[in-house]
This record gives sequence, structure tokens and C-alpha cells, in this order.
Amino acid sequence: MSEQSLFIVKPDGVERKLVGQILSRFENKGFKIVKLRMFTFTKEMAEEFYSDHKSKPFFGELVSFITSGRVVATVIEGNNAIATTRLMIGSTKSFEASPGSIRGDFGLGFTDNIIHASDSKESFEKEVSVVFK
Repeated sequence: MSEQSLFIVKPDGVERKLVGQILSRFENKGFKIVKLRMFTFTKEMAEEFYSDHKSKPFFGELVSFITSGRVVATVIEGNNAIATTRLMIGSTKSFEASPGSIRGDFGLGFTDNIIHASDSKESFEKEVSVVFK
């Protein structure tokens, strides 16, 4: 089933010059890149983007980190894009992510875990509306 998904290379991934390697993993998997944007989140954008986590103790840290530098947001398209992307990026905590996953290969922590990806069709629709207004 063809669908779209969003992933964002976070400031740590951009700073470490990993964008090309990450994009190539998705292209090599067979996904089509349909939108691509480099920008810096404003505080307001970040709070809207992460609004599902507003009541959690790490919300402030998420907002602070994602606004700390440039990011690269990408919409990809292909079969089972959301589920496949989640498998490709690995566990949220980089130290628990499997080798071969993006976070397992490049991530250094919990917040500084290189990449964000939509976890459902609903989150994709919300997140893409914030990032690609």
C-alpha cells in the first residue's frame, strides 16, 4: 500500500553532516522523496509539532533541542512508508536501537537521536501541516 511519511533529520544529524547518508538509505530502500526542506524550528512551531507530548516531563527538552539548529524535513512516498520508516530509524533511545537502524548506527542519546519520524497517518498529517505550511 503506497503512502507518505515524514521524517526529520534533527539538529545533531545536520551538525554531524549525516543528511546525505540518511536520505540515501530511504532512496536505496526504494522510497521517492516528494518534499524536502531545510529550516530552523521556531519555538511556536516546535510546541505545535510536539503538542502530543506537552504534559510529559521531557517536553521542554524536546522543544529546546529541535530549535537548537537547522533540520531537514522530508516527505517520502512508497509502500508501507510509515511502518517501514519506523523500522529503519530504530528505537527512540539510541542506545537501545538495533545496529543497522539509523539511530543504532548514528544516535547518541534520547533527545539527540538523529531523526524523528511520523508514527501514524494521523501524526503524519499533523506534522506535515506544521513543517510544510
